[in-house]
Amino acid sequence: MATANSRAKCSICNKANATCLCSGCSKDFCFQHLTEHRQILDQQLNKIIDDHDHHQQAVIQQTQNPLNSSLIQQINQWETNSIETIQQTAQQCRETLMKLTQKSINDVEKKFVELSKKLKEIREENEFNEIDLNYFQLKLTQITKEFLQPSNISIRQESQEFINKISVVSSFEQIQIKKNKYQQFGITVAGGNGEGHQLNQLSSPWRMFIDNDTSIYTTDSWNDRIVEWKLNSNTGQIIAGGNEWENQNNQLNQPTDIVFDKKNNSFIVSDPGNKRVIRCFDQNQTNQQIIISNINCWGLTIDKNGFIYVSDPENHEKKDAKEGTIVAGGNGEENSLKQLDHPQGVIVDHLGQIYVADSWNHRVMRWCEGDEKGEIVVGGNGQGNQSNQLTWPIGLSFDNEENLYVVDAGNHRIQKYEKI
Repeated sequence: MATANSRAKCSICNKANATCLCSGCSKDFCFQHLTEHRQILDQQLNKIIDDHDHHQQAVIQQTQNPLNSSLIQQINQWETNSIETIQQTAQQCRETLMKLTQKSINDVEKKFVELSKKLKEIREENEFNEIDLNYFQLKLTQITKEFLQPSNISIRQESQEFINKISVVSSFEQIQIKKNKYQQFGITVAGGNGEGHQLNQLSSPWRMFIDNDTSIYTTDSWNDRIVEWKLNSNTGQIIAGGNEWENQNNQLNQPTDIVFDKKNNSFIVSDPGNKRVIRCFDQNQTNQQIIISNINCWGLTIDKNGFIYVSDPENHEKKDAKEGTIVAGGNGEENSLKQLDHPQGVIVDHLGQIYVADSWNHRVMRWCEGDEKGEIVVGGNGQGNQSNQLTWPIGLSFDNEENLYVVDAGNHRIQKYEKI
């Protein structure tokens, strides 16, 4: 550790005694203070050893009882908070239901009292016939049904989430390698009956949104409308537009994209033919609101805070978007696994894997971070209308079970590919 140096002074007492140089701190010490310096170093080493033993013991305890980790505790806290939120909401609904039920019972009791008076009167008068009896029987049935099944009270389940969903993410390569696989033959869940304007048809659909009930909301572009297709339904229901292409509040002009705004329980629709972005409500088709005007918006999205991002091709920009890096394609427009040809819709799964509607190659591609080439997920069997083919796919989406949905624009249909 040290070498003799008779000319140097001790860094502690400043005496020019015979000293030693510490190669660790490069200071000189006399023999007395060198001993003290060594004692200090011994104490520091002992502390490191104690810390090592302490943390090693913590690792052993964690191995023996993995449920005590801080991340598990975060999940437990989320579970507790979520249960409390559900219980509070359930209790509020119970209290509201009890008040409404009591009001309904009071109304039924009044009707029974009135009916009792009439029955008593007709009995005392002893003048009644079949018409009177049928009337009283019908009235009694109506009151009883109203008591057993009140028509003015029901339970409604809203589609938006009021509990924040959590998931576990990791940078470990073995976790990132997992990839979903899909059936190669799609199921037509909307349209597929040729191009047209009937409720069982679509005409060049563009984008879609899938709610928690697996209902599909799609921009039926050439029919100038937004259509909802409920699960397993053979026909759609118009929720906006469909009144010819104009710019009135109840009209659309070739809508191209749709997202759901959970915060305001409404849909945001890009209406490029009218150079605007509008807000519409499922239950009120006439109450559409223009939220952005004078914009040729073809695509949009919304983040968890309710901020809306729109593409503006006339100004060659995405509002609120920053300059990015190439994550898929970028090697010319051809059909190799390194290339894309007129890519359209893009979605990202929970593992960060990117799915692209490779429109002019009639396929859906998946690109993982760091990969030089993508892989075909569905389609890629040439242009066509068979269940394993696509024609100009444009929009993509997942449902809650991670099934893949594709807007097959050229075939005027939406295809569902079930996760294997």
